[in-house]
Amino acid sequence: MVKQPWTVADLTHYIQMLLTDDEALRDVWVEGEVSNFLQHTSGHCYFSLKDAHATLQCVMWKSYAALLPEPPQDGQHVLAHGRIDIYPPRGTYQLYVDYLQPAGMGDLYAQFEALKARLAAEGLFDDARKRPLPRWPRRIGVVTSPDGAALRDIVRVIRSRYPDVDLILSPTLVQGAEAPGQIVTALQALIDYGHVDVILVARGGGSLEDLWAFNDERVARAIAASPVPVVSGVGHETDFTIADFVADVRAPTPSAAAMAVVPDGQELRRQLRAYQERLRQALASYVSAYRKRLAAEVRALRLHDPRLRLATARQHVDDLHRSLHHAWQVRLAFWRTRVQGLEARLQSLDPRQVLRRGYALVERVDNTPVTSITAVSAGEHIRVILHDGHLEAWVVDQVPRQPARRRNTP
Repeated sequence: MVKQPWTVADLTHYIQMLLTDDEALRDVWVEGEVSNFLQHTSGHCYFSLKDAHATLQCVMWKSYAALLPEPPQDGQHVLAHGRIDIYPPRGTYQLYVDYLQPAGMGDLYAQFEALKARLAAEGLFDDARKRPLPRWPRRIGVVTSPDGAALRDIVRVIRSRYPDVDLILSPTLVQGAEAPGQIVTALQALIDYGHVDVILVARGGGSLEDLWAFNDERVARAIAASPVPVVSGVGHETDFTIADFVADVRAPTPSAAAMAVVPDGQELRRQLRAYQERLRQALASYVSAYRKRLAAEVRALRLHDPRLRLATARQHVDDLHRSLHHAWQVRLAFWRTRVQGLEARLQSLDPRQVLRRGYALVERVDNTPVTSITAVSAGEHIRVILHDGHLEAWVVDQVPRQPARRRNTP
């Protein structure tokens, strides 16, 4: 019976999983001769590694190729680090290179450069991810050996510069096969404690082998993952470890690391005295300036004493009051005289005064005045108004007025 056939893609994918699941193929070193090296315009590099019996296709991505001091030449004998994987479109396996160096360099240095290149490509060395150190730390964690000279140097420097800070030691081995694991554990213990402002990872100088624990990938990643700023002070000034590149601050020695995390107490006192003197001078100058200003204000106040202006204003008000009173009296007398004249005229025109002299006012019963004999008829009811009452009357006859007779002159 024929088995169900594979598709090319499925079979390639299956082989790819076999390769990627093999731990040995995820971290390999290959030594060989460079052949057909080509750097694409994209920055990626394509080449082959060969020896007398086989050829291996290789790819080095741009991020790793950028770390090469110079591109390798065809025929050059090199040592390459990377992982084996399948390139599905061609169905071929190839080495994905993350580090390349000329063959013949020491194994430890090669491992150092390979890890450095890989972590740099991941961005663990980028300045953007590094944090500033606290200016006034209260508690400082120290990851180092309790018996080493590095701890004594750190304690001496911190106690002499800034004695009011607390030091918390998280002890660890700093050399040997067990050191990387203990360093990670000691670092995590301080993080779990949660009350430290900055952590020092330190040890004294030594050979590359002596310092190798600080080139361990586990230590590098633990430092990079720390939520607390980390200062690396490993070895001497000329020594560099992976921990130095990953830490937020690299110090050349443990003593320098201690100096980096605390301010100089003597310098602070000197600055404080200088600030006090500047403050005293500024205050004295300030008081002097305001005294002069106050004296000027007092002189100006005396020249513009409101009491003098108030007395003048009061006198002016009194003058205005007298003037107003006099004008009012004159005006009042004028209106009094005018009212008296109008009153006399009004009295002279009062009909009651006329009626007192014997005259009478005739009107109909509907109160309309009778001004002519032609306005009434015989027998009509009228009313005759006198000064002290009225008479009810009826018209008997209408007698026109006779023209006055002219007297003859004798």
